Amino acid sequence: MAFRRRNKSYPFFSQEFLIQNHADIVFSLVIFILIGLMFETTAKTAILFIQPQYNISTMIADEEVSLYLYGWKDCATVIFYLCITIILHAVVQEYVLDKVNRRLHLSKSKNTKFNESGQLCVFYLVSSLWSLYVIATEGYLLHPSSLWENYPHVHLRFQVKFFYLTQLAYWLHALPELYFQKVRKEEIPRQLQYISLYLLHILAAYLLNLTRVGLVLLFLQYLSEMGFHLSRLFYFIDENHHKMFEMWSIGFVLTRMITLTLMFLAVGFGLARSENQTFDLEAGNFNTVSIRLLVLLVVCFTQSWLLWKFFRFQLSRTRELRLEQAARKRAAAKQQTQRTLKVGHHENGLIKAENGTSPRLKKIKTP
Repeated sequence: MAFRRRNKSYPFFSQEFLIQNHADIVFSLVIFILIGLMFETTAKTAILFIQPQYNISTMIADEEVSLYLYGWKDCATVIFYLCITIILHAVVQEYVLDKVNRRLHLSKSKNTKFNESGQLCVFYLVSSLWSLYVIATEGYLLHPSSLWENYPHVHLRFQVKFFYLTQLAYWLHALPELYFQKVRKEEIPRQLQYISLYLLHILAAYLLNLTRVGLVLLFLQYLSEMGFHLSRLFYFIDENHHKMFEMWSIGFVLTRMITLTLMFLAVGFGLARSENQTFDLEAGNFNTVSIRLLVLLVVCFTQSWLLWKFFRFQLSRTRELRLEQAARKRAAAKQQTQRTLKVGHHENGLIKAENGTSPRLKKIKTP
């Protein structure tokens, strides 16, 4: 199974060989783990990588339901789905984005941004629809108070835990992809910034048992970011598409406001009114004043930083547009002056042609 066209063969274990064949190598590793399920001696180890662990059975409304906790064994599951994500990344790149790139004939810098936006659009679309489905089925839309009531939310349903594990796997897979995709050095700090922010917030929500609030915030964030990357894709296809960026700008600011409002409502007021406000690591209770303030501080700082970057970009873009308009006006005025000089010149109040003669002499009206 080959994900890349081989135009040239490289020595084994060389850097180019690893970059060109990384998806095939990871695919072989996944097959090796799946084969382990076929044998009794290795099945218990292989299942650690494939199925979420720490499940318990409980009775809810006279029905037995399987719920899940988190623990260190989740690292094995994240690693397995990280490998799956690398394979899917290569499939989308090879069979979708590369084919579109060959038709668009973009420059190298635009090609890199197009690939980045294409990959993220697919991920944001799938994750936003998935998170919306989980939010609806868990009843968070009809009962918003359930986001903070009965904290700590230690017991997770399968779909909630699996969602968080796949989110961690995706953003962790983005780190080696910086190497596999040969991202330019000047682009690496920017991408590392948002990868680190996603990992920090998702891990904090997962480990502090704030999965319900985190699920809603991730849905809002992914919806906003999908709008931006869709706008950028349409801009690369046709540079006259600017209206989508304007629509995204409004949605971006609204998302920041809703995020801050929801965090203050759930953490600042909802959890603050909870009766159980003692730190208990075994019970998974992190509802203390210091932890709540730290969570609010991190979220407020992140949202403020995003807004600051957004407004700074908009201001710089406005200045550039004004300078471009002024330059166009000066160029137009200069061209008009040159055209007038080419038609003729004034001499003793008469317009004469460039050869010094004019079949029709016309007196210039003095003001």
